[in-house]
Amino acid sequence: MATYPAKALGELKQYTPRLPSVREEMRSNLIRKLQQNEKLFPEIIGYDDTLLPEIINAVMCGHNMIILGERGQGKSRIIRTMVDFLDEAMPAVEGCPIHDDPFDPICFQCREKLAETGDELPIVYIPRDRRLIEKLATSDVSTADLIGEVDPIKIARGKTLDDESVIHFGLVPRAHRGIFAVNELPDLAEKIQVAFFNIMEENDFQIKGFPVRLPLDILIIATANPEDYTNRGRIITPLKDRFDVQIRSHYPRDKRHEIQIMDQEIKPAGINGITIETPDFIKEILAQITFNARKSADVNQHSGVSCRVSIRSYEAVIGNALKRSLLAGEKTAAPRITDIESAFPAIMGKLELEYEIPDAGYLEILENLAKEAVKIVFDEHFEIQDLAPIVESFENGMAAEISRDQASADYMDGFQVINGLRDAVSTLVNPDNPAMAASAIEFILEGLHLSNKLNREIQNKRIIYR
Repeated sequence: MATYPAKALGELKQYTPRLPSVREEMRSNLIRKLQQNEKLFPEIIGYDDTLLPEIINAVMCGHNMIILGERGQGKSRIIRTMVDFLDEAMPAVEGCPIHDDPFDPICFQCREKLAETGDELPIVYIPRDRRLIEKLATSDVSTADLIGEVDPIKIARGKTLDDESVIHFGLVPRAHRGIFAVNELPDLAEKIQVAFFNIMEENDFQIKGFPVRLPLDILIIATANPEDYTNRGRIITPLKDRFDVQIRSHYPRDKRHEIQIMDQEIKPAGINGITIETPDFIKEILAQITFNARKSADVNQHSGVSCRVSIRSYEAVIGNALKRSLLAGEKTAAPRITDIESAFPAIMGKLELEYEIPDAGYLEILENLAKEAVKIVFDEHFEIQDLAPIVESFENGMAAEISRDQASADYMDGFQVINGLRDAVSTLVNPDNPAMAASAIEFILEGLHLSNKLNREIQNKRIIYR
């Protein structure tokens, strides 16, 4: 529905005899997008063949939906993208807290206003982003928050409890003619869940013993952890039955999708005069760390390992690379293997382990996840026999010393003294770019160490490969 030039109901009637319900509106816009081959959910990555077709079908059918998934699977992002199926703007009765339909108002005040003004009823246009109301379910959410409350000020001014105008509407009625989303639904107290399913099924509720029946026009979307959304969990069965479809989310199943999400969501703190360049293998390692954590016996898999682990790790290694560039006076910042340790604080708060351990044990688990990731990515890029000239140089007495703060230019001498190093680096990055070459050299040396081809020792924060 376009924003008409109408400012009153009579003018609006010249353009349309009625307004669609929210489900009709979303279905119509979905059909138009499909016919025009528009990209649906452009910011949602990795669900093209799984989650998104189910959501599209639910919109087509006008179904209330529950999305089940662990944390960090993009559930909230998907819900916020649903507003794209709403019209750009929606006509509503001016001043109405629940954005009433001017053709068929349901609240007491708007019905009175329509009776008094008729076709002169003033209307306003509500943009689509104001038609989504989200609420995080917690145990302290009250009926007043979701449903409404009697307004004591109106009572004090002489209104009585049998007068509908004394009601102060909660979040659910204020989502009328829009989308109401509740995150972590099972965390609602049972009495709130009862009130919630009454609204979904019967369109009625009670406020302080005063029954109200409003035919609310709402599409309801909820999210929950699968472990909680069971008959044994914290969800009452009648409410579970009120959702038309149950859709299961998941983490990216392809490392490429994880990297795409990292690139899309990262918010690097850039510095004027310094260019940030990240080698592909660094992104692959960070994504692989997350993938490893999602199957680690040390990590609680019911809690999940969010995509934010990859995103914040990526930001952390870039931040460390920028600091090094500032100290060394370099114009290009490229993350290295030695920067990965700087991501551990970002990861630590996002993993829930299966058992309580001291911080030292936590750090050891992260180090092992990172080493395993480096080895996996290294094996994807190299065959050991192809690096034989490099290994031979070290067997002949060569040693390489690196550190996290070492300038990139210092690494370039390695091309002159280590046979085959430049050729190996050139398969990864441009060897004439010192920052990128330094990152590739660290990757190759560490990969050879993890392949048991080089020894490594740490002395005063410097790493020596022999």
